[in-house]
This record gives sequence, structure tokens and C-alpha cells, in this order.
Amino acid sequence: MTIKIPYFLLFFILMFSSCAVNKTEDVSYLNKKAAKSFKEEPKMNIFSPKKGTSKKLPVLIFVHGGNWNSGKKELYSFFGNNFAKKGIVTVVVGYTLSPEASYKEMAIEIAQAIKWTKSNISDYKGDPEKIFLTGHSAGGHLVALAALDGQYGIQEKDISGIILNDAAGLDMHHYLENNPPTTTDNYLTTWTNDPLQWKDASPINYLSESTPPMLIYVGDKTYESIKVGNKRFLEKLKAFQPKVEVKYINKKHIPMMTQYFWSWNNRYKEIINFINNNS
Repeated sequence: MTIKIPYFLLFFILMFSSCAVNKTEDVSYLNKKAAKSFKEEPKMNIFSPKKGTSKKLPVLIFVHGGNWNSGKKELYSFFGNNFAKKGIVTVVVGYTLSPEASYKEMAIEIAQAIKWTKSNISDYKGDPEKIFLTGHSAGGHLVALAALDGQYGIQEKDISGIILNDAAGLDMHHYLENNPPTTTDNYLTTWTNDPLQWKDASPINYLSESTPPMLIYVGDKTYESIKVGNKRFLEKLKAFQPKVEVKYINKKHIPMMTQYFWSWNNRYKEIINFINNNS
């Protein structure tokens, strides 16, 4: 049975959820030297519970998807609001898209967002010792790459866990070998035509014993390339995390993200359990 909620009721649901949350918009996270090189500096939004607490709260950093060339942080306030009202300080990161940036420049930005959060999130009720990362689609690729590849300067021990939501690009080398990049979707700009760059861009190549705990979601109806990439990633990850939790959800790629619009969706409970178990 499908339950349809009237638009006016939905409006009040959203208003109620946002009223319980402090939203700090357009926070700069790049260091000053890096910020000067951008026409439009990427920024982040921070969501924290209004209710006072003396206890520092877990932190969830979210990176949106969009095929590395589309999307914006402003579309995901529902995600920040819903987690914040459940006691999780949530950081929604904006980043420079292709063709203005390559995958490596995007990963550098995400790494800087993580570092900024580590240094400053206590000002927003967050616990810098309980930082979790999550991303959908291209965002899943970027959080995994920034956290796992040491060249981006993130200490894996500083990340309490990573939640991948129908992540794309986990083995970009394998994908591009079979589907060489062209100007379509700005892929030639994003990835170059250098196979060595494709290897460097693939989070699968940085899995190790020190990889933070992972929770992985894959849509049963998602794109075949995402199914293949996740399967290859999981096969390698299980050598280091044999009990890694993988959840297959009966959804297509976009609904894997839009399901979070509803604050009672089971994903919230599952992710918060994962956060609590790894804090």
C-alpha cells in the first residue's frame, strides 16, 4: 500500500525538522592559499541540534553526487536537518565540479573539508574524535579517495568510519579501461586519458588493514557499472574487513539518495547504529 502525504503536511514536517536545527551556511574550509586560486570558492553547510548538550556529538561529513560535473550542496539540506535532529552534527560539503576541476582537485578539496572539520567542529557541538564520512555516487568515490589515499593528507586513524551510498568510481581504472573517457560528461577533463591517473583515482587501490570501518549500500536496480565497481571493491575489502556490512536496497540509483528525504527511513537508524558501534 502506498501512502501519499499532502504537500501542506510535508511542508510542516520539513519546517518542524528544520526548527530543531542550527544551520550555518557557506562556511569556508579551504586554506587561504588554495582559496585564492578559485573563481568561486567552494564552501560547506553545517547542521547541529539546537538543543543544548554538554556532550560533544558524532560528526557526519556528506559529499553529494552528480557524475563529478553536477550537483550542489544546497540540494541536501534535508539530509543535514534529518541527521542533526537525531543528534548527529552534519557537514554538507560543496566542491568544484568538472570541467573546472579534475578528480584530483576535487579530492584535495574534500580532504581540506575533512581537515577543517577536524580542527573546528567542536565549535558546532561536534566531537573531532568521532568523524564519519559518507557520500552518494561520485561523492562516495571522493570521500573514499580522500580518506584512503595518503597523498591527500588524511590520517585514516582520524576517520571513525565510512558509509558509501551507491558509490560510483570505486575502481575507475577498470571502468575506464573498458569505457575510455571522451568529452561526454566532461570525463576527459575529469580523468585524463592516462591509465596511470585512472589507477591513482581508484579507491580500491588504497584498501589496507588500516582502512576505517565501512558500511556499504548498493541499489539492486542501480547502474551496472556501479554494481560491478562495488563488487570488485568488496571482494578486496573483505580481505581486511571480513565482516563488513553490506546492504542491498531494492532501489534505483537516484532513489538511493532521495530516500533520505523521509526522516523515518530505516537508513537513518542503520547509519546511527553504525556510528554508535564505531565511536
